[in-house]
Amino acid sequence: MSPRPALSGSIDCDIAVLGGGYSGLWTAYYLLKRDPSLRIAIVEREIAGFGASGRNGAWCTSGFPTSPRRLTSKYGKATSVAVQRAMFDTVDEVGRVATSEGLEIDWAKGGELLVARGEEQLPAIQHEAAFYRELGLTDHVLLLSSEETRSRVRITRTTGGLFMPDTATIHPGKLVRGLARLIEGMGATIYEQTAVTGFTGGSSPALHSATGDVRAKTLVLCGEAYLSQHKSLHRQVMPVYSLITLTEPLSDADWAEIGWEQRETIASCRYTVDYLSKTADGRILFGGRGAPYHFGSSIKAEYDRHVTTHRMLMENVCTSFPRLNQVTFTHTWGGPLGWPRDFMPTMAYDPKSNIASVRGYTGNGVSTANLAGRVLTDLITGVSSPITTLPCVNHHSRNWEPEPFRFIGVRIVQRSFMKLDQKAEATGVAPEGKSLAERLTAH
Repeated sequence: MSPRPALSGSIDCDIAVLGGGYSGLWTAYYLLKRDPSLRIAIVEREIAGFGASGRNGAWCTSGFPTSPRRLTSKYGKATSVAVQRAMFDTVDEVGRVATSEGLEIDWAKGGELLVARGEEQLPAIQHEAAFYRELGLTDHVLLLSSEETRSRVRITRTTGGLFMPDTATIHPGKLVRGLARLIEGMGATIYEQTAVTGFTGGSSPALHSATGDVRAKTLVLCGEAYLSQHKSLHRQVMPVYSLITLTEPLSDADWAEIGWEQRETIASCRYTVDYLSKTADGRILFGGRGAPYHFGSSIKAEYDRHVTTHRMLMENVCTSFPRLNQVTFTHTWGGPLGWPRDFMPTMAYDPKSNIASVRGYTGNGVSTANLAGRVLTDLITGVSSPITTLPCVNHHSRNWEPEPFRFIGVRIVQRSFMKLDQKAEATGVAPEGKSLAERLTAH
C-alpha cells in the first residue's frame, strides 16, 4: 500500500487536522456528516494509522481512562455514571458506524473479562463489582466464581473473574484504514509523509510544514503520544510504551482446550498490565507494559521492540496457557501511548485561538477517540449536548515534571509496580494501595 501524496505547497481549507489516527479521522467523519460542504485536510507525518490507532491491542472498551471511583470522588456520582453511560454508548456507536458504512473490522462484542489470577487479585475484582453496584450499573458487570470464569476461558491460577459486556474486539488496522478511505469518499483530503513543524492559532490558524502551510478556520490537534514532540505540548502527555506479541493461528484442538468461544477481551489485575484478545483468524494477541520510559519523552522506531519485555510477554502466554509451550510467535511490535499527568483525557476547543485538541487516552483510545470526535464536532459547530458536559471537555491537565525529575520518577514507579506484582504473587496477599507508586498513579 503506497502512501498518499504529501503536501506540496500551501493550501486553504475550513478544518485542518494534525494526525491521521482515530481521533482525527473520527472528528473529520462526524464534521462531514454534519456539514458535507466542509473542506477538511488531514496532515500526517507517516501514514494514516501509523501510531497507536494501527497497532493497539484490539480492545474497543467501555473503560474510560479515569476510573469510576476517581470520577466519583472528584466530580460526584451523577457525573461518574454519565461518563460510564457515554462510554457504553460509544462502543455501540463504533459498531454501528462500521455496519452502516460497510467497514469490515472483525467486530465481535464478546465483552471484557477481568481475571483474578491468584488469591491476591480477588480483592480487586470484588471492589470493582461493588463499586459498579453503588453506581447503579449492575447490568454492566457480573462477578464470576473460579468455575464460571474457567467455563469461559481456561487460564492458569484463575480464582475468579469480573465480566463486563460492553466491550468489543476489533482489527485496529482495518478500522483506521477503513475510516481513512471513508472520509476521503466524503470529501476530505489526507496528506501523508508530511511532518507538521508547528502551528499558529488566533485570527490566522495554520499548520506549518517544510513543504507548505495548511491555512484553516479551525485547527484540530491530535496525535496522542506524538504531541509530546511539539514544543508547546511537550509536557502535556508522556509517551509510555506498550508492547505486543502475536501467536500463530491455533489449532481446533488448542481452542477446545482453552475455550474462549466468545472472543472476550481479557486482562488480569497486575499493576504491570497485561491485555489479551483473540483475533478473527484464531491467534492470541498478548500485550503489556514493561518497556522502559526514555529520557526527555523520546520516541524512536527502535523503541517499538524491547527484547526483554517481548520475551516476558511470550513467557506469559505459555504460563497462562501451558498447552502452548511450543507455540510459534509470528509478530512482535509496540508503540507509545499518551499519559496525561492526572490521567484525565482532554477534549477541548478554544474559539478565541480557533484550536481544538484531544489527547491523553492512557491506553484506552480505541473507543475514547470516537467519543472525542463527536465531542469536538459538537464544540466546533456550537452544539450543546450531553457529551459536551462531561468532565473531560475543555479539561486541561497540569504538565508533567521537567527532566530529569520525570525520568527518575517514572523509572522508580515502573520498578515499584514490578516489585508489587512479584510480592503479591509470592505471598498471595494483595497490595494495600499505600505505596508511593500506587498513590502517585491512582486513577
